[in-house]
Amino acid sequence: MGANGAGAAGAEIRVLLVDDHPVVRAGIRAMLDPYPGISVVGEASSGTAAVRLAQALLPQVVLMDLRMPDGDGVTATARIRAALPATKVLVLTTYEADGDILPAVGAGAAGYLLKDTTPADLAQAVRAAARGETVLSPSVAARLFDRMRAPEPGPLSGREVQVLRLVSRGNTNAEIGRELHIGEATVKTYLVRIFQKLGVSDRTEAVMAAVTAGLL
Repeated sequence: MGANGAGAAGAEIRVLLVDDHPVVRAGIRAMLDPYPGISVVGEASSGTAAVRLAQALLPQVVLMDLRMPDGDGVTATARIRAALPATKVLVLTTYEADGDILPAVGAGAAGYLLKDTTPADLAQAVRAAARGETVLSPSVAARLFDRMRAPEPGPLSGREVQVLRLVSRGNTNAEIGRELHIGEATVKTYLVRIFQKLGVSDRTEAVMAAVTAGLL
């Protein structure tokens, strides 16, 4: 394979594939194999294995799935970026909700691609990431721009912050009610108000929006 102009002259871009499904890893490898200057040097089936292999193989680019057993992709991304600042992590997933995108970007991902990406676009994304560029699928870019254009979240009351903090810990409405000595119906009312103020539609998005805005 020839050089692609990224990194040192004559050097191939070393890529680590991370996905818990062997058939998916095989498919991604097959997608990248025809493109000169890109070499898949390893495969990992979990976030924990990804961190270990990244430190051993020193890839320029890691293609990272998000939802896996034994270490999720967001945690693995953060650990790889902390240990290997020169390694770029490209998320490659089927999920494109704000609750997936924002944590991945916050963990240091250099890009966020969906698994319907064409082979040519994937190869181009790998090369761009190796050059230090940010790469986003169009629908993901649109969601991020919408988030940037959205008005700042309205102020939450002290009680709403308490409710949202308990939501972030995974508590159910009934558990929140018992903790705060209020009825479950009251908890639901608080959640409706929180969703409206934050401009979100579910609990996960509410927590992520609050974290992003520094409310939690």
